[in-house]
Amino acid sequence: SGGLLLKKLVGTRMEREQIGFVGGSSVVGECGKNQRGSLVCRWRVSASGGAAALLWRRKAPSAARVVGMTSSAADEASAPPAATDLHSTSALEKPVVPADGRVRARRALVSVSDKSQLIGLCGALAELNIEILSTGGSARALKEAGLEVVEVSDYTGFPELLDGRLKTLNPKIHGGLLGVRDNESHVEQMSENGIEPIDLVIVNLYPFESTVASGADFPTCVENIDVGGPTMLRAAAKNYRYVTVVSDVGQYAELVTELTDSGGYTTSALRARFAAAVYARTAAYDAAIATWFAAQIASGKDGSRSEGEENETDGETVPAVFSETLNISATLKQTCRYGENPHQQAAFYSTGKNALGLGAVSDQQVQPCVATAEVVQGKELSYNNIGDTDAAFELVSEFSEPAVAIIKHANPCGVAIGVNPRDAYLRALACDPVSAFGGIVAFNRTIDKDAAEDVIDVFTEVVIAPDVTAEALAVFSAKKNLRVLLTGGMPSPSRTGMTLKSVSGGFLLQSRDAGMVGVDDLKVVTKRAPTDEEMTDLLFAWKVCKHVKSNAIVFAKGGASIGAGAGQMSRVDSARIATWKAREAAEAAQEEASRAVGSVCASDAFFPFADGVEAIAEAGCTAVIQPGGSRRDAEVIAACDERDIAMVFTGMRHFRH
Repeated sequence: SGGLLLKKLVGTRMEREQIGFVGGSSVVGECGKNQRGSLVCRWRVSASGGAAALLWRRKAPSAARVVGMTSSAADEASAPPAATDLHSTSALEKPVVPADGRVRARRALVSVSDKSQLIGLCGALAELNIEILSTGGSARALKEAGLEVVEVSDYTGFPELLDGRLKTLNPKIHGGLLGVRDNESHVEQMSENGIEPIDLVIVNLYPFESTVASGADFPTCVENIDVGGPTMLRAAAKNYRYVTVVSDVGQYAELVTELTDSGGYTTSALRARFAAAVYARTAAYDAAIATWFAAQIASGKDGSRSEGEENETDGETVPAVFSETLNISATLKQTCRYGENPHQQAAFYSTGKNALGLGAVSDQQVQPCVATAEVVQGKELSYNNIGDTDAAFELVSEFSEPAVAIIKHANPCGVAIGVNPRDAYLRALACDPVSAFGGIVAFNRTIDKDAAEDVIDVFTEVVIAPDVTAEALAVFSAKKNLRVLLTGGMPSPSRTGMTLKSVSGGFLLQSRDAGMVGVDDLKVVTKRAPTDEEMTDLLFAWKVCKHVKSNAIVFAKGGASIGAGAGQMSRVDSARIATWKAREAAEAAQEEASRAVGSVCASDAFFPFADGVEAIAEAGCTAVIQPGGSRRDAEVIAACDERDIAMVFTGMRHFRH
């Protein structure tokens, strides 16, 4: 049979090889030396009534290599379908490549920046008789561990050049990665030029993102832009039908398991999945570089122009932060059961350690947030949970005092500061206990047992805090479905960042609303200035109002919100809703007077007419904080003076949509 003929031709030099092809084929073999003087054997199969099987290069104890075996041109017309063209569809006698698309790994190229788990991985490869090629520090680490390694410079015949910038950009490397192994022309070219297949590539990239995040200077960051690594990864991924490519340390265990269980083979499913991971990684890597590089040049930090200079576009100045191309890069953190509604699909992506997200990196590491929080109890967060929890945690981070924010549908229904977490929670809950049902609760302090016991008295979807005591967690455990998220700290309310919103056909990108005001930033515009107590409450209300959907009106008193009107088309209607909520809260507490009496009011934007002031005055407010800037400011100020209401302008608006 053909199998016996092959065995006879190849002889015992083929170490533990399995050979097979469609019966009825004849084999012609020839041995000789290529241009580099290497001994090669070339096999041609002439099939009769079927396609020829493919025999691929394998290492023998001698210097000989079997370069390839292909069918004649006439036989190619009857080759099996593309899905199985690596092997015969007929029953084979010990096939080289099994019918499930597995490929034997015989030679690996290893070049990694992150050397964690490297020794264990390569030790497993050595046990499977997989030859290891390596470069620089990776090769040194493997040799020091006693593993046999072939230096890439020895393999290619070229030394590392340009301070290590040029190591793997060589035809012997990339030909071994890109050669299509059932393409006769590729096989012949590889043979003639002494290029041998590389079956496994293990590469992780220079740590560009973390270098930038460390605050390194421009030249250091540029030097950490990997060139050879992405090139090898992309080449191997393109040829994934034959080459297995590993781009992340987290893939090592799965790779070793598959190789060990199969005796050195990888499946087509794993190769395709790992190849897809490569393109995701290199896309994110390139996006980070592109956005950072553009920002450095635009700001003059590369030395090409003065810092702070602006770009001119059609006569309008464009801030340097916005590059010509928007690169978005994030990693799937969670697939949600559904989106805002059950008929919508959704997922949660995280930018990881990327402080700015959107493909950019900066010298400011990402701060504690929902995306980095650890879920220590409860079921998986829903799409709406994630959005509301983010809103709650962002709001509560505004305060240095112990504070609690209760959020419902992205709007605060209660916010308060207190002497301790429990006090702050109870005061926030008192603002609107009805709306708090099924809400999200955010703390800016460690939750203790006392606070936890009060929280579980009201149905709550999510609790988020920097930390929680063991006793408090034990209390929460009585509510199995309650999600408890721990962030490990609080973010700075003044931190930089970008926010992104999708619109049909594009995106809206803006800097994060980190605007803050203090007493010295305020302008008293009425005859009466606020009292110290009113001023304290005005600043509190202003912080809360920043996080309420526009048009927003917030009433506050004694360091707690006592009524809010959100998302109305008319500012007067928002004032009326806040008035109603303050009255309702008083009734729930069996108080005679509305809680709006003696309170202060914050408005996220200016009052366009005096009717807004008239509405809050009727509710009982005594002081107002607003941006100012209306054409009718004089009328609004006059209305306050007539009612002895103190008013201050911030000069800063806080629209939120």
